[in-house]
Amino acid sequence: MSDQYGYGSYDPNQPQHNDQYQQGGQFQQPSGPQNDSFFVNYMGAEQGPMGYGQLQQMAAAGQLKPETLVRSASGGHPFQAKQVPGLFSDKEWVMALILSIVLGGIGVDRFYLGYTGLGIAKLLTLGGCGIWSLIDIILIAMRKVPDANGRQLS
Repeated sequence: MSDQYGYGSYDPNQPQHNDQYQQGGQFQQPSGPQNDSFFVNYMGAEQGPMGYGQLQQMAAAGQLKPETLVRSASGGHPFQAKQVPGLFSDKEWVMALILSIVLGGIGVDRFYLGYTGLGIAKLLTLGGCGIWSLIDIILIAMRKVPDANGRQLS
């Protein structure tokens, strides 16, 4: 079973291997974005091919935005970079900003992003008497706060 971009889905009932696996007597590379190349659309021109590792580095450095169009080298239509598994967080930037504005004083924004310890501290201090909440609103609005895994919000 695969998704619309040709990547297989994770099945907990199937054995998982990090290298090659045998299917039909032949060794094959497992399907997934780590073994694919991508073309990135910059200002109307495709650049690439780029490996998955390069895309990860570009996303971490802020050079690749979640809305940037990419295309798999194996074919298909362009899609947003946030749809490549593991490049960006599954947490939405807009949702984090709304939670920070509305419920940031009790730490809900930090809980949402996966920072449980900071969420508890923010809850107990009531958002640092409002100062911490204001700083978080500004940081989230500027897209400077990643999720707990260090990935940029999508």
